[in-house]
Amino acid sequence: MRLFYPRGSDHEVTRLVRSDAAAVATLHREDFARPWTTTEFDELLRQNTVFGFAARVIGQPKAPLAGFVLARLAADEAEVLTIAVARAARRLGLGRALMEALLRRLHALRAETLFLEVDETNDPAVHLYRRLGFVEVARRPGYYGGGSEGKSDALVMRLDLGKAPVSR
Repeated sequence: MRLFYPRGSDHEVTRLVRSDAAAVATLHREDFARPWTTTEFDELLRQNTVFGFAARVIGQPKAPLAGFVLARLAADEAEVLTIAVARAARRLGLGRALMEALLRRLHALRAETLFLEVDETNDPAVHLYRRLGFVEVARRPGYYGGGSEGKSDALVMRLDLGKAPVSR
């Protein structure tokens, strides 16, 4: 099911399904020091409280995913479990398109709050989340890294969905 096309892009945003687990795990390995496995994604996508969206090249269903977002909803609170955009597909607006698809779904489900954690050094992501209306509510010191780059804090961010801008 196609949801929409990001402006000026040759990508479409669709719902994630269990058969996407391997593709999601492959993309997750590109950016995370401790990537999740296909089995972990499959188990998450089996849960009725977990859902997500994928950015795909239009007309190329077998092409690698360009991005994805995975979230969980419990009662009226949601959290972004993970999000990634392929390095080759960055700066095309796919991260925003994925987040907007998520926000639309959460509005439909009447969620009130969305939380996420982001590495304080991930400037493009922090900027996107702030533009979407997220505010920092806490920090987890030294949560990310530990390799040669050292450790960085996780910003815990919150969005009141009654105030979230959602594109149509």
